[in-house]
Amino acid sequence: MNTLVLAALLLFATPACAQVPGEGLAAFLKAKMQKERIPALQVAVVQHGTIVASAAYGIADVEHDVPATTSSIFSINSCTKAFTGVAIMQLSEAGKLRIDDPLSKYLDDLPPAWRAITIRQVLSHVSGLPNIIDDKEHLIGDGTGASAWAAVKTLPLEFKAGARYSYNQTGYVMLGRIIDKLSGMPFAAFIAKQQFAPAGMVHTRFGDSSDVVPQTARSYSYLANTDGVWRKGDRLLATYATFPGYFRTGAGILSTADDVAKWLIALQSGKLLKDKASVIALWTPIVLNDGTTAGTNELLNGSGLGWPVTMRTEHPAAGPIGGMRSAFFVYPKDDLSVVVLTNLQGANPEYFIDEVAGYYIPGMHEADGFGLPPAVKAFRAELLRHGFQQAPRILRSMQAKPSEAELNAWGYKLREQEQPDQALAIFRLNAANNPGSWNAHDSLAEALEATGDRAGAIEHFKRSLALNPGNSNATEHLKTLGTPRTRTN
Repeated sequence: MNTLVLAALLLFATPACAQVPGEGLAAFLKAKMQKERIPALQVAVVQHGTIVASAAYGIADVEHDVPATTSSIFSINSCTKAFTGVAIMQLSEAGKLRIDDPLSKYLDDLPPAWRAITIRQVLSHVSGLPNIIDDKEHLIGDGTGASAWAAVKTLPLEFKAGARYSYNQTGYVMLGRIIDKLSGMPFAAFIAKQQFAPAGMVHTRFGDSSDVVPQTARSYSYLANTDGVWRKGDRLLATYATFPGYFRTGAGILSTADDVAKWLIALQSGKLLKDKASVIALWTPIVLNDGTTAGTNELLNGSGLGWPVTMRTEHPAAGPIGGMRSAFFVYPKDDLSVVVLTNLQGANPEYFIDEVAGYYIPGMHEADGFGLPPAVKAFRAELLRHGFQQAPRILRSMQAKPSEAELNAWGYKLREQEQPDQALAIFRLNAANNPGSWNAHDSLAEALEATGDRAGAIEHFKRSLALNPGNSNATEHLKTLGTPRTRTN
C-alpha cells in the first residue's frame, strides 16, 4: 500500500463510535498504523466494566477503498483459544469434566503415550504432543483432517508432558472433540450459544477466507513464509486462511473490537462463568515440572488455560494473541481491558497494547520506562539524571547491572521511540562491555547504519561476522553497504 495514500487515509479517518478515544491515544494509533503500514485497525477499551473508548481507523478493503468502521469484521485467529478455555471451564462448572482429567477419560483413540496428558496441560501448551501442522502452518498428511489425525498419532512426543512450553495445535483439535462430546453439540454451536449470545456479540461468528461475510476487513501481509521462516517485504499481499470445523477450537472466530470488549465484560461480570475462581484459573500460568513457568515470548512469559499471561510486578495481564494481527489484554489489578484488531499479519498489536493502556493507567508509557527490567530501569533513571554520555561510569558503579540481553533490548526500544543518539550510546556501551558478543556488535552496526555512519557499520558487521560466521543478518547488510571508499584530497 502506498505510504502517502495510507497517510492521507489516516489523516481523515474518523472513528464511527460514541466513545471516541482521547486525542493522545488517537494520534498514537494513527502514528503506529502509518509506521507499521497497517491498513485498518479497531480499538476498544473497557474500564470498570464499561466500554470507554471505541474506534476504527483506516481501510478495511484496500482493493475497493472501503473504510473501516466499528462494525467491520476482523479475524482474531488464535485468540479463539481463549474462548476454548472459557468453554472448558463452563463444562467444568457444569460438573462434566475436571481440567486435571487425562484426555483419555473422554477420548478412546489415543496412542498409549498420550493417555496421561491432562486437559490443563493441553490448554497451556505444555503437553509435549507432536504438532498437527508443519512449520508453514499446513496440515500434515495429505491435507485432510482424517489424514492429519492419523499421521500425528504416529509421531513421538516432543517431550514429557509438563517439561516445557511449546505452542501446539494438536491438543486444541482434541479439546474440540471433548467439547462436542460433553456438550452434545458441535463446538462452534456451543460457543455461539454459551458465549456469543449471552455476551451480546451480534457481529461475531466462525468463518474464514472461504466464507462470504458482510463488512469483512480483508486480510493483508508484508510477510512471506519461506522454508518455515517469516520474512518481511515491501509489497502488500492479500492473504487467505481456511479453518475447517475440527480446527476451529484453535482459530476461526471473526469479530469486532466492540464485540470482544462485550465478551470480556461478560466474562468478568459472571455472565459466562459463575465462579470468580474459574476466571482466575484461566489467567493463572501453569507451573512446569521443574517449578518454573514459561510462555510464548519475553512479554507473554506465562501460559494459562488458553490465555497467554504477562507475568510482572507492575500491571500483570492476560493477553490472547492471534495471527500476528489481533490481541486483547486484560489487566485484572487495574480493572482495564484493551482490544486491538487489525487486518495486517505482522502488525503484532500485543507489542503496543501496553502503550494503549498507558492512556488510562498512569506510569505505563514506555517513554516513562514502563516494562523495562528492574536493573535497566534503575540504570535509565541515573542516565536521565546525569546524561547518557556518563553511561560507562554509571554502569561500573551499579551493583545490580543490566545483562547484555537487557541492554540490547533496551537499545532497540530507544530506537523505536526515535531516540537514536541514546540508543547508539547503549549499543556502544554493550559492545564495549561484551567484545566477544557477535550480537552486541551486530546491533551496534545496525544502529550506526541507521545514523549514516557507513564505515562504523561495516566495521562492526565484520566483527560480528568474524565472531559468528553464520550471522546472515551481517552478511546481507555488508552486501548492501559494500566497502567504504578511501577519501582523496
